[in-house]
Amino acid sequence: MAENEQAEGADGAEAASSKKGKLKLIIAVAGFVAILGAGAGWFFLMRGHGEEKHAEAPPPKPPSFVEVPDMMVNLVGAPGERVQYLRVKVVLEIKEDKQVEAIKPNLPRVTDLFQTYLRELRPSDINGSAGLFRLKEELTKRVNNAVAPHQVSAVLFKEIVVQ
Repeated sequence: MAENEQAEGADGAEAASSKKGKLKLIIAVAGFVAILGAGAGWFFLMRGHGEEKHAEAPPPKPPSFVEVPDMMVNLVGAPGERVQYLRVKVVLEIKEDKQVEAIKPNLPRVTDLFQTYLRELRPSDINGSAGLFRLKEELTKRVNNAVAPHQVSAVLFKEIVVQ
């Protein structure tokens, strides 16, 4: 019986030492992986701070602008109401300089489209910033239809007066 207890004690000591050995191995592997990760992170972060110089992009060209003749139209109102007028000064923003000369011959068509659209507006249509934003979007859409295949970036208001 004493021999059985000694054998069991030796097996228990081996099992305990193998569990401690496995735990030490796992901790060592985890530490090694952490050190590798930190080294790789440092390498990738510090790699970009060396002597490399990035080529700078050329500065963007400023847009070109085309003046549209001033327009004054009467707004649609209910019968018997006082007639209100709208005076608008508009500028077209164009990305490329070479398109300016292609768009200028189409300005009478642009003015016509703007005036026919503006004559259908009611004073409440251009009330507030939301109304002006919708007006700007609609005029941009109409001018791009008139000058196609060229493109106008935006319609900019210089002056808007409702009398």
